Amino acid sequence: MELEHGFYLKSKKEQIWIQVRIGFIALLIFLLVFLICWGIGFFLPLILGIPITLSLVAPFFDVPSLKKSGDLIYYSPLFLAEKPKNGNINVHGGTLFDYVFVIDRSLNGRERSKLIMVQYLEGLVNLIDHLQKDNSENLTIRGTSYILNKRTASKIGFQVVQTDFLQKVILLYNYFNLLCANSLAKGKLTFPKLGEIQTFETRLDELMERRDFINSLHIRLKQG
Repeated sequence: MELEHGFYLKSKKEQIWIQVRIGFIALLIFLLVFLICWGIGFFLPLILGIPITLSLVAPFFDVPSLKKSGDLIYYSPLFLAEKPKNGNINVHGGTLFDYVFVIDRSLNGRERSKLIMVQYLEGLVNLIDHLQKDNSENLTIRGTSYILNKRTASKIGFQVVQTDFLQKVILLYNYFNLLCANSLAKGKLTFPKLGEIQTFETRLDELMERRDFINSLHIRLKQG
């Protein structure tokens, strides 16, 4: 499967140069904030700014690295899955990194939401086909999303489950990352409501039974 992703379509040299520039800009921001804090003798902005900046910058380094190591697999440009572990697979919608390189800025908010959902469904079909081909055990598939709603999730075989405490802490830490990703997804500044973010879960056999329905939904939405 050819990955139509703005970052991975670039040469290795271009990819490294993008990361160097991002790292350099982050370093300049740290230095500037440090000098301001040093000058006024008040370091709270620096203490807050470090984790915020790291949460925004990290995906631009972590995601390509995890993809290269095989720990993170793209099933569509905006749908990723971790390697199976202890009978579970964690799936993810596109990260901020992916949104930056995949979403066309000329699209309006509704068109962007449609693109994201098309990519979710395409990725899910590809995941099912891949696991079925590998004769995988009946894995539990789990993901957290602020794009997918309960009604749509139920149609494609997922059930809402309680978001564990650790996941809530991770979401809180990544609030500004989610703010940027959500704003890119909507085409305007949109503050994520953490209380509306839900965790969905299903079994592989459930998805296999609904594979054709998910694929038909993907085709209708893509062509509509």
